[in-house]
Amino acid sequence: MSLFTGSGTALVTPFTENGVNFGALEKLLDYQLRNSTGALFVLGTTGEPATMTESEREEVIKFAVKFVGGKIPVVIGSGSNCTRVAAENSVRAEALGADGLLVVTPYYNKCTQGGLYEHYRAVCESVGIPVIAYNVPTRTKVNIEPETAKRLCGLKNMSGLKEASGDIDQLQAVAAAIEGGMDLYIGDDSLTTIAICLGAKGVISVAANAIPSVMAKLCKLCFEGRFDKAREIQFKLMPLMSALFCEVNPIPVKKALEIIGLDCGIPRLPLTEMEPEHAEKLRSALVSLGLDKKGATL
Repeated sequence: MSLFTGSGTALVTPFTENGVNFGALEKLLDYQLRNSTGALFVLGTTGEPATMTESEREEVIKFAVKFVGGKIPVVIGSGSNCTRVAAENSVRAEALGADGLLVVTPYYNKCTQGGLYEHYRAVCESVGIPVIAYNVPTRTKVNIEPETAKRLCGLKNMSGLKEASGDIDQLQAVAAAIEGGMDLYIGDDSLTTIAICLGAKGVISVAANAIPSVMAKLCKLCFEGRFDKAREIQFKLMPLMSALFCEVNPIPVKKALEIIGLDCGIPRLPLTEMEPEHAEKLRSALVSLGLDKKGATL
């Protein structure tokens, strides 16, 4: 059974100068629950876990799980470039109530494809909840090749793959390789319609922080086979998608949340606040779509 279908939000972590802003996190979680999000991905790349303390990460997991209260799956980012740490993080997240785990490839070490398999085998065997492997080679410099993805299908608890290479040829090859073995999720918002056409169960979306109902509607139209209407939305979103990724994620999406009235603070260093000229481009894209107010839909 799929962990979720449709649009899942790769959630930002709201910060103040002194720590996590739990008041803002509550408002953001409530906004997501009221606007058709199918799952919440907490402490993934967009959540900036690399610059959070272990205590902060644990408190965010506890808070999100308690607030959501089982209404939709809460999936926790538990990856590390150290296999032992990734397994420990996964065990802890499961104990804190996570419904699933998002495990990024081991960055920096640049392991072989065999090393990737052993890494995921160790993590999967340490827990009893679904695991989604996360392939984002532009950040990690490690790529899950299609044949390796197919091999991962046989692992205990391996539920799916988040494919965020941005490479359409690889997306197609991976979709064919894992079909019937585990679920495919697209990690690039701009490829949502294409990915679902290829059999993806949905998108793990950065844009859904700001426009959850729009991304949910886009997925729903695709599942219903109404690709003419889905294309209309996908094309309308192109300027916004461009603006949301004109600087490294999550810099732009945090600015987008500020613009629509859900201020989650700025990213932590070494990430910086969005450059003014890029922020204006983002604001214009939101305004042109009527998305500068909370709850707007296309």
